[in-house]
Amino acid sequence: MSLRRATMCPKLTPPEKLPGVGDLSQTALLKALRGEPVPHTPVWFMRQAGRSLPEYLAVREGVAMLDACADPELIVEITLQPVRRYGVDAAIFFSDIVLPLKAVGVDLDIVPGTGPVVAKPVATLADVEAIPDLTPEHVSFITEAVRGLVGELAGVNGGTPLIGFAGAPFTVASYLVEGGPSKEHARTKALMFGAPEVWEALMRKIAGISATFLQVQVEAGASAVQLFDSWAGALTPADYERFVMPHSADVLGRIGDLGVPRIHFGVGTSNLLDLMGRAGADVVGVDWRTPLDRAIEVVGPTRGVQGNLDPTLVFAPTDVMTARAAEIIDAGRAARGHVFNLGHGVIPSTDPDQLARLTEFVQSYPLA
Repeated sequence: MSLRRATMCPKLTPPEKLPGVGDLSQTALLKALRGEPVPHTPVWFMRQAGRSLPEYLAVREGVAMLDACADPELIVEITLQPVRRYGVDAAIFFSDIVLPLKAVGVDLDIVPGTGPVVAKPVATLADVEAIPDLTPEHVSFITEAVRGLVGELAGVNGGTPLIGFAGAPFTVASYLVEGGPSKEHARTKALMFGAPEVWEALMRKIAGISATFLQVQVEAGASAVQLFDSWAGALTPADYERFVMPHSADVLGRIGDLGVPRIHFGVGTSNLLDLMGRAGADVVGVDWRTPLDRAIEVVGPTRGVQGNLDPTLVFAPTDVMTARAAEIIDAGRAARGHVFNLGHGVIPSTDPDQLARLTEFVQSYPLA
């Protein structure tokens, strides 16, 4: 299946004018993201639409990951599956960090058991210049999928917001430079330190692609966005602030102009939380390694937090899991706003029934 369709992306309609979509501004998720009082702590899970769900495995059978991410009907179905099963307070758009690169023609694939693999890693300025800028026409299937989703979600639980999805410049750059997943990010850092002109060009290129990818989702109806910087924890604060933060700020700034809340999440970023917030986030995602009360102190009173139950605690007895969840909810009361989530994605072997119990517990936990 081609990721770039021949059809042109239609003129985008503002979300509030989309047919069948009601006012979602008073949902628990959007109130929490804006720092307003909520009826209950909103909850959703990263990777909630994924390999832990048998219905996901059924519809993905025989379908490559990037093909699934380019099929509007599959995107809608997969995104809706955890909302139907768990009754979570938000849907997260089903996609992949490298999908926009594939859409503009970068030769890459997602190899099962490995992850994204790039055929020709980026090393020179010419390599960067060979990557086209993303336009809405490259991803018309995204517009189609989002519009279908917001229409479906309008009728679920009185209206469920959709969170848009994109990879942050550093994490996407690491795949392009390394040629695939990396633990050390040695080539990435070598380029960043040793060829700053190439690095800057690459980060500007990816920032433009990520911003456009999010913009398409928002203008088609997404109510909020999350920028994933999965590998930013490999950086020192000084290097993040100098080499990365301006480009993440560029993405978040462009989306801020559209008036939707912005969540910024990274893994192993305890020492970067303040900077990630200052890059333009309304809410900072916190992984499980950082106590939530400490994270709240770091990000300050002007930003909310999201997180941060250890994903392995869903394998513990239910009372142990819910006791930890209660501690996190209690800590979250000190924040400007708190969205409950895991501290990273749902582990594929997770029991869906346990996530259902966790969702019910969080939504019913008293806030007073």
